[in-house]
Amino acid sequence: MPTDIPGRRDTRTDEQPPDALPVPDVPNVPDLTAVRDVTAVPDARAVPDVTADSDAPAVSGDAAVPGGAAAVPAATAVPHHTGRPPGAAEATGRPSGASSGTARAAGVIAAAAVCQAALMVGLGLLITGPAARVWPLSSEDGVNDALERARTGTLDTVSSVVSEAGNTGTVVLGTLVSCLALLLVPRLPRLREAVFLSVAVSLQSLVFLVVTEAVDRTRPDVDRLDASPPTSSYTSGHTGAATALYAGLAVLVLHRAKGPWRRVAAALLLLLPLLVGLARAYRGMHHPTDVAGGLLNGGLSLLIVGRALLAGPHVPAPLPSGSTRHPGTTRTTREAPTGPGPGHTTVIHNPTVTDEVARDAVRGVLERHGHRSVRFVPTTADDPGEGPTRDALRDGATLVVVCGGDGTVRAVAEALAGTGTPLAVVPCGTGNLLARNLGLPLEPAKALSAALRGTPRRIDLGRVEGDGLPPAHFTVMSGAGLDAAMLEGTSDRAKATWGWPAYLVAGLRELRAPRTRLTLRLDGAPPLRRGARMVLVANAGTVQGGTALVPAARPDDGLLDLMVLDPRGPAGWLTAVRSLLRRRPSRPTGRRTDTSRRAVEYFTFRRAEIHFDAPQPRELDGDPVAPGRRLTAEAVPGALTVLVPERGE
Repeated sequence: MPTDIPGRRDTRTDEQPPDALPVPDVPNVPDLTAVRDVTAVPDARAVPDVTADSDAPAVSGDAAVPGGAAAVPAATAVPHHTGRPPGAAEATGRPSGASSGTARAAGVIAAAAVCQAALMVGLGLLITGPAARVWPLSSEDGVNDALERARTGTLDTVSSVVSEAGNTGTVVLGTLVSCLALLLVPRLPRLREAVFLSVAVSLQSLVFLVVTEAVDRTRPDVDRLDASPPTSSYTSGHTGAATALYAGLAVLVLHRAKGPWRRVAAALLLLLPLLVGLARAYRGMHHPTDVAGGLLNGGLSLLIVGRALLAGPHVPAPLPSGSTRHPGTTRTTREAPTGPGPGHTTVIHNPTVTDEVARDAVRGVLERHGHRSVRFVPTTADDPGEGPTRDALRDGATLVVVCGGDGTVRAVAEALAGTGTPLAVVPCGTGNLLARNLGLPLEPAKALSAALRGTPRRIDLGRVEGDGLPPAHFTVMSGAGLDAAMLEGTSDRAKATWGWPAYLVAGLRELRAPRTRLTLRLDGAPPLRRGARMVLVANAGTVQGGTALVPAARPDDGLLDLMVLDPRGPAGWLTAVRSLLRRRPSRPTGRRTDTSRRAVEYFTFRRAEIHFDAPQPRELDGDPVAPGRRLTAEAVPGALTVLVPERGE
């Protein structure tokens, strides 16, 4: 079976959709190391080669995959239609090699830290010098006296306890425990987050020491309730350390945790540094501006380290072993990695679609391929697969097999993201979109056999969040509007009886749903205003029936694709249907009408922010989620390792 992925074309409207994927009658397995050809288009500028992933942690979402090498997205021609106006700066290429990526991240932090220290010293010299007699600084002594007069026995005790939360010993212990939890707790293996927290706290401490040496400020002239340390009053070290630790934990809770409790927990964590600063001022240890300086120092440390380690990509992957870069090009070749050997294998299965006969067939295929230590773990309504997968990883699974539909596959992929443990997909659901896009047969036993004879390849994941939607990954598609309403309106009974055509019936009922207006911002470009009946974010583009709904979406290019569907009237719907069914893109003619332009539009991006004027139904890989007004989506390159068939399968 051929594995070459067709060339990517980024100039996309309903008049010129890119090449569609082959019809699954002769499945086309993506060669996830293939390099896209660049198709020149008017007003387009090439984006240089971006090498993704390494054994160092990835920097967007949970994309790090230790021990592996990523596919290398080729230079992509990104025209104005991707949301970047003419003259907007495009992404620059990243150096290959984990060492160069790590060095760049360290360089970014070091350079920014120098600027941070200079800023803090400059503010300190200003506060203790020319601005000392200028209001409001001139009123600080009055504030200190007022706090001294307000002291009571109860407040003294409370402030002593709160002040200890920012003490050096407490912060060091808290950082150590937090990092160990991030690394060792089975459901929280987060190396990148642990590095972020420890480096942020350390950077704050380093800048604090520099500032106290450069700025000599006496402590308030009041009765102090604590022993005075030998350091300068500016800045408040307790407040700065508390900000770096507790606000850093709040950032991780907001961006990595799930559930309604995360906002409450984050708010409490953010409140702690403020209380520590107030306690230090109350106890006569610092002026109000010293406390403000501590908050600023801790906040800047978090911002600098977070931008370098969490918001990257700053830590790229090296060329894989056996790879060569062709002189003068961005192309690489790679030897196929060795597949997982026999060992501990866990099968995560959805019992509602995987009966005992199917499980026996899966067990037989695994045994024929040498996997004799197999553990079958069912999903539940409360845990569709993420928990059992994390338990399997903790127990040392070398291969995870998922038997279920797209929702089960997504839950398992959520837990496997960034681990490097291979995933074998056994399609047992209604849509089976990831299996279709990987070119796997749709018969469960045949799909598993083809995967086990294949090789591990690293594919991207999409990551979305929004109002009422905690951060989550998807493997194929996420959307809002018509498609989400269609999925929500399809009953389990209809899916069991009719299969995927049941979605079409539900879709017909939703055609009269009102249009909405939205604001779209792609990769930091100026916002675009659009009307839409449906917005679809795609990591891969083929859906049921072999239809290439988003023809240019590829699961290994480090990018996501956006389809905005907005047909108006019968002519608009006909244009949209013709565009979606067309297999070959037409050349741009420059004669598109407004109706055809707005029927279907395609964009390519790495990060998109979508704001709807009215709440919209939303979905993740075919599962309805809470409706809302906002979606933020970003590509997580090379986050998931999957087994795909060999050439010629």
